[in-house]
Amino acid sequence: MRCLIVADLHYSLPQFDWLLSAAPQFDLVIFAGDALDVGSFVDFRAQIVVVKKYLALLSGITKVILCSGNHDLDERSAEGEKIARWIGDVRELGIACDGDSFAIGDTLFSVCPWWDGPKVKQQLEAQLETDSAKRLQRWIWAHHAPPANSPTSWGGKRFFGDVDLVHWIGRYQPSMVISGHVHQSPFITDGSWYDRLGDTWVFNTGLQPGRPPVYIVLDLDEDLAFWLPAGDARYIDLKAELKRPALPITKPPDWLITLDRIADPILAQPQTAAG
Repeated sequence: MRCLIVADLHYSLPQFDWLLSAAPQFDLVIFAGDALDVGSFVDFRAQIVVVKKYLALLSGITKVILCSGNHDLDERSAEGEKIARWIGDVRELGIACDGDSFAIGDTLFSVCPWWDGPKVKQQLEAQLETDSAKRLQRWIWAHHAPPANSPTSWGGKRFFGDVDLVHWIGRYQPSMVISGHVHQSPFITDGSWYDRLGDTWVFNTGLQPGRPPVYIVLDLDEDLAFWLPAGDARYIDLKAELKRPALPITKPPDWLITLDRIADPILAQPQTAAG
């Protein structure tokens, strides 16, 4: 199984366009939160309408997971907590979203909501407890915020991760946690796109503008994780111990060569006989 991981697209329509083009290469797309952008000049309701259309197209291509991030919160619950109600609506498209869990082969996926207060936090804790009884060979969480005190949540001056997530990882020991949220972590000194807490691998894509977005690919058949920012390509062996730095990709797999062509609109065009 090959999984494409993105996060923090923040209503970047060129990045959503690229995602649609890339999706056929993958068995699963994991969107780890912040599809929307609260700072955009585009009305929030209009953003939701447009992103839902992209998600409808994406779900017609491959399986999709979408967890909420802090930029996705559009309403308040009866308890006064901010929630992403619109994300629950995409479930009718066949997309696994906040609170859902499902299995593909020997892997269980849990989709975690962004929690703004004790009610949603309690629901998330109950979800993880329930899912722990169903865990398979692999258990992967989509959780927008990375864990606290990890290079994946380092912002340059302090950590911006979730302290409670550290406790949940320690208690349940999932195989992987897929995050985003802290945009600069993979690109700065003492930050990283990957980490390991006990037996749990943790990933944060980071954020770059332009097309394509920075993304991670999990090849679960080969137990490899690839990180593809602009101008670089790295990978780690998930069967090995934590090592830094990640290795450069010297022999790109076929899917990566295809994605490079998608990323370059000129290369993606059909070539003429004279060209």
